[in-house]
Amino acid sequence: MAEGEKLIPINIEDEMKSAYIDYSMSVIVSRALPDVRDGLKPVHRRVLYGMHELGVRSNSAHKKSARIVGEVLGKYHPHGDTSVYDTMVRMAQEWSLRYMLVDGQGNFGSIDGDSPAAMRYTEARMRKIADDMLIDIDKDTVDHQLNFDDSLQEPKVLPTRIPNLLVNGASGIAVGMATNMAPHNLSEVIDGTIAYIDNNDIEIDELITHIKAPDFPTGGVIYGYDGVKEAFHTGRGRVKIRAKARIEEVQGRECIIVTEIPYQVNKADMIKKTADLVNDKKIEGISTIRDESDRNGMRIVYILKRDAIPNIVLNTLYKYTPLQSSFSVNNIALVNGRPQMLNVKEMIHYFVEHRHEVVVRRTKFELKKAEDRAHILEGLIIASDNIDEVISIIRASSNADEARENLMERFKLSEIQAKAIVEMRLRQLTGLEQDKLRTEYDEVIKTIEDLKDILERKERRMQIIKDELIEVKGKYGDERRSVINFAGGDLSIEDMIPDEQVVITISHAGYIKRTPLSEYKTQNRGGVGQKASSTRNEDFLEHLFVGTNHQYMLFFTQKGKCFWMRVYEIPEGSRTSKGRAIQNLINIEQDDKVKAFICTQDLKDEEYVNSHYVIMATKKGTVKKTSLEQYSRPRQNGINAISIKEDDELLEAKLTTGTSQIFLGLKSGKAIRFEEGKTRPMGRNASGVRGIRLADEKDEVIGMVSVHDLDEEILVVSENGYGKRSSIEDYRITNRGGKGVKTISITEKTGGLVAIKNVSDSDDLMIINKSGIAIRMSVEDLRVMGRATQGVRLINIKGKDSIAAVAKVMKDDEAVEEVDIMDIEVQSEDGTAIDNDSAEETDDSPDETKE
Repeated sequence: MAEGEKLIPINIEDEMKSAYIDYSMSVIVSRALPDVRDGLKPVHRRVLYGMHELGVRSNSAHKKSARIVGEVLGKYHPHGDTSVYDTMVRMAQEWSLRYMLVDGQGNFGSIDGDSPAAMRYTEARMRKIADDMLIDIDKDTVDHQLNFDDSLQEPKVLPTRIPNLLVNGASGIAVGMATNMAPHNLSEVIDGTIAYIDNNDIEIDELITHIKAPDFPTGGVIYGYDGVKEAFHTGRGRVKIRAKARIEEVQGRECIIVTEIPYQVNKADMIKKTADLVNDKKIEGISTIRDESDRNGMRIVYILKRDAIPNIVLNTLYKYTPLQSSFSVNNIALVNGRPQMLNVKEMIHYFVEHRHEVVVRRTKFELKKAEDRAHILEGLIIASDNIDEVISIIRASSNADEARENLMERFKLSEIQAKAIVEMRLRQLTGLEQDKLRTEYDEVIKTIEDLKDILERKERRMQIIKDELIEVKGKYGDERRSVINFAGGDLSIEDMIPDEQVVITISHAGYIKRTPLSEYKTQNRGGVGQKASSTRNEDFLEHLFVGTNHQYMLFFTQKGKCFWMRVYEIPEGSRTSKGRAIQNLINIEQDDKVKAFICTQDLKDEEYVNSHYVIMATKKGTVKKTSLEQYSRPRQNGINAISIKEDDELLEAKLTTGTSQIFLGLKSGKAIRFEEGKTRPMGRNASGVRGIRLADEKDEVIGMVSVHDLDEEILVVSENGYGKRSSIEDYRITNRGGKGVKTISITEKTGGLVAIKNVSDSDDLMIINKSGIAIRMSVEDLRVMGRATQGVRLINIKGKDSIAAVAKVMKDDEAVEEVDIMDIEVQSEDGTAIDNDSAEETDDSPDETKE
């Protein structure tokens, strides 16, 4: 052992404890957690301060990154150069920070995870917003501390005007704790901060009206709001983010186009992972993935297979790939050097407190400076008033020190004033300069009074903070990038959508669109009609009905499932468009098909849903009644409406009030009429009871009508264009389950029955045949006939053409001219049989407003 050394025995357990606690405290306080006041960790603060001291500000030229890193390493941050360079790079990446603090020049990496170029190649400078984080730092606004070798001073915190912790967030892993804070929109944060300044007792729920949700640099869709609310209230929460995706047709193929991805997702890794899942057959329906991103923005194209249903593929992508990810908010920051969990109000409170301290310290600094200047000016004014005597005193003195002392003695001046007089230049003796002195002195006195007023009145200081925040918002505020999907309808968009009447058309292949009713015009009976539509080959319009934008749509499929939608969510189609595939709008199975639709009023209205029923009929003659209340809680993948037996399928669904009469029509020309009350309400999973007996195996039900107004008539139409209306009283009321009575005389000339409707003189008819030709006519043109006749010709059928769909629409008094309802070419497939027509005006309830 060397001379003078001595050994002190220490318990290793105690030493390990104290060493580990020292290490963990060091990591918590001076490495991994941001300060609540400026939102920066020490390394970020040192990079910005180093750049400020080096003079690479927003108005100067870029400097080599290596030069900046060297400055920060040598003066303030004695760690690896990689940590400093990586910090600076991240502050210059637009996908990492919501408001970038560094303006980089050169390769600073990419969202695909590419590394930035080495620091010797890249250049950087501060951005304007970073200047505002360091503004007033030279006015004694913040405390400084010695650097690692005690040779320089560095700031403990920046006097930032930007609420950086909220707008840029932070993430860091300390020892025994971690932080993960989401970025927010600057304009919203400033609005929230001003609201807090105006009312310190503001509730968090009210703050949320200003700061709506996190706002990520990569945009995306915030899916659901509960996690956001929880994070704002408690400081912890889970925010779901989805990519922004839309379904488009590119070169005849359905594609999913992704233009924004969730925050902190590596695009290249995401595409690779998705491709692996497609190759492993874990995700079905995607044929190719193309990354078409360029300098104009992101564009990832998922090209789908021809039989794929885009909506289902997109939901699968959300489920299995990072196209949907979550951001776990954990707001831990240093408050007075101690880690603390913070809610949104507390973060704003500490920022405002910090700004208040900065304003006070800055005002004190400026006041002292103004008072010092006023003191000197007082001396200069005394000297200029007694200039001759001053000059003679100076001339009589042997040196400057003696001159100072003599002046101090003669005019009762301080040393500072005497020094200023001795150092006065000759040009300051001119009359003009003397006037300037007095003017400046008056201005300085005014300034001193103003600064003292600021220090005396807190409301003035708060007003200054607000004014500076408004200035910051004007300079850097922008629109939200992340869209909020409130998932659950918290946000009502009905006010923005006019509740006008629309015609919803659905083609045989399942393309749906809505068009304003005013586009359809009336024409007289017996015409050949106008060219109506043609979509793709072998397709024709099958369903057509009228609703209003604010109604709810229930879709019933032939397998007995029910899906739910708002009418305004159906894409609006121009007169030349074919619409969108229903599969893109609802998650329907590939071998299923929508058969019936119901438009209802508000499904959240308890009284309404409990007083209405859905009556369903199947091809094989089964009927079933269920309360509408059972359909008021939709699910994304549909709910069971009826259990369908083998070889059967759902055909019709109608909304009733429980007191209607039900008509069922058969292809063989028979019809039955029975009271709705004969069918008791059943649960959604029941399969129903017999409504009518079929004539033979080839026979089937072609339609169902529910009637509550006995003044209406029953209209029937056969496939070769014959039709007629008969009085309801012609059909006697029987028990359900009978064979029915003749409703039209079926011959080879008329063809089988295709439609049965309840009509009145105030209705119009829309008849469309397989070749796409449509005719609109007024029901009052058809006279009432007996039920056993074959009726009159409604539309001239050419060749092998036959009627595809019949719908009743409301009378449009203004429109009597002929017009094309759609100008698209159609190629029909001759001889295609139609299962049914479910195109019905939908709601026969008395609550419904008829125009």
